[in-house]
Amino acid sequence: MAMRMAGAAARSASHRISFSTGHLPSMRASSSPLSRQITMDAQSLAARLKTSGLLRSQGLIGGKWVDAYDGKTVKVHNPATGEVITEVPCMGSRETKDAISSANDAFQSWSKVTAAERSRHLRKWYDLLISHKEELGQLITLEQGKPLKEAIGEVGYGASFIEFFSEEAKRVYGDIIPAPLADRRLFVLKQPVGVVGAITPWNFPLAMITRKVGPALACGCTVVIKPSELTPLTALAAAELSLQAGIPPGAVNVVMGKASDIGDSLLESSQVRKITFTGSTAVGKKLMAGAAATVKKLSLELGGNAPCIVFDDADVDVAVKGTLAAKFRNSGQTCVCANRVIVQEGIYERFATAFSKAVQNLQVGDGFSEGITQGPLINEAALHKVESFVEDAISKGAKILLGGRRHSLGRTFYEPTVMGDVKSDMLISREEVFGPVAPLLRFRTEEEAIHMANDTNAGLAAYIFTSNVQRTWRVTEALEYGLVGVNEGIVSTEVAPFGGVKQSGLGREGSKYGIDEYLELKYVCLGNMEH
Repeated sequence: MAMRMAGAAARSASHRISFSTGHLPSMRASSSPLSRQITMDAQSLAARLKTSGLLRSQGLIGGKWVDAYDGKTVKVHNPATGEVITEVPCMGSRETKDAISSANDAFQSWSKVTAAERSRHLRKWYDLLISHKEELGQLITLEQGKPLKEAIGEVGYGASFIEFFSEEAKRVYGDIIPAPLADRRLFVLKQPVGVVGAITPWNFPLAMITRKVGPALACGCTVVIKPSELTPLTALAAAELSLQAGIPPGAVNVVMGKASDIGDSLLESSQVRKITFTGSTAVGKKLMAGAAATVKKLSLELGGNAPCIVFDDADVDVAVKGTLAAKFRNSGQTCVCANRVIVQEGIYERFATAFSKAVQNLQVGDGFSEGITQGPLINEAALHKVESFVEDAISKGAKILLGGRRHSLGRTFYEPTVMGDVKSDMLISREEVFGPVAPLLRFRTEEEAIHMANDTNAGLAAYIFTSNVQRTWRVTEALEYGLVGVNEGIVSTEVAPFGGVKQSGLGREGSKYGIDEYLELKYVCLGNMEH
């Protein structure tokens, strides 16, 4: 089934993804001295990363670094400056088919390696990721734009999945089933599903890879990674370190370029037995349809529309701190960002004032600058989306409490924004804004808050702030979401299952549950045991 992924909307996700070819819209570079200094620093940094071997500009197939077969390339930009960092291969179906073949060949041996040996290789990969966390963080900031401190934090978070699944590799247990007949012995094996196609987004260019590749390799699968064309360099650096860790050639492959061709090749191949994807719900539905022809296993982490419910009895300081973290991490560009801040009327004015004051203190700028907490949006398309959502809300009666326009820094920087008097029928309440805009909605009763929160096709993350223990249980059980944070705005961790319900996806990533997504169950019946 042909897929038309090119031109899909930017990921509205812990990670929305764009299936564009990676070409950014034409943008004028700022001519300020600061911008020129940042540009020179970025170019110097890119040169140092290249010298270290972590800035790769080729795809990885069968353990070899290769260009696109037709020689075509795609430019990778620094979103803070618009400057070209480097060019990477613009690959398509031929390269993808070779990567699949390479992964399939490697699977024959990797799947038979002992769990202890796979564990050792993954642990070595983890150690290398941590030992290079500063360089990897710099690379993330360079191509994705998030503040350097946050980028280095992503490296630690992403590496934690490799560490966790290096340990889980040795805990893939089967079962013995009591047989109904005396001469029978029944048992269940867990075996790796096979070659996995991993399609990952731009907003967490390392963590979304390790969260998928870690469990896949741990149980004996091999992978073909298709990173976003906007942020392929982190994926390539991680792949380089996997080779240094002794993970065999072909077990990890990386292709990027013509998204629709790559996607079609992964879907059509009978050797690819599973697709794991983080991205938009629209593309996820296309993957589901495309996977039907070969009946592949699917893990889909799709779009969200996270409610953040602040009750009258909440500790305002805790609620402000938690909502700030849930909303403005990565400049609002995560799938678990609080998309609707739903505040009970008795505390609404007090919360709005305190929250706006906290948001006003957020520092916007290039991610390499000291003290910056908000970087640029990924590209012009993302900026236009934010502007259109804000304009729609204003036209329907919402009020700007803070921000509400492009930042004076220019380019794709946008002011951290708080909007009041937002209603449920506004676009910003119905879809992910995927930017630094916090819409405040009022509610009266607990029942009304639950209804407002659940009135969406999405069901990924939700947050509540309350000091009432009974209310905590009632509301968390009533919310139709896969993750719920109670008095906490950051809930993601490698030891807990991550995933959504309704149209936010299928399956779970991370934790002991995450490895099951890469395993098949085989029931074995042994007969004539009495002879």
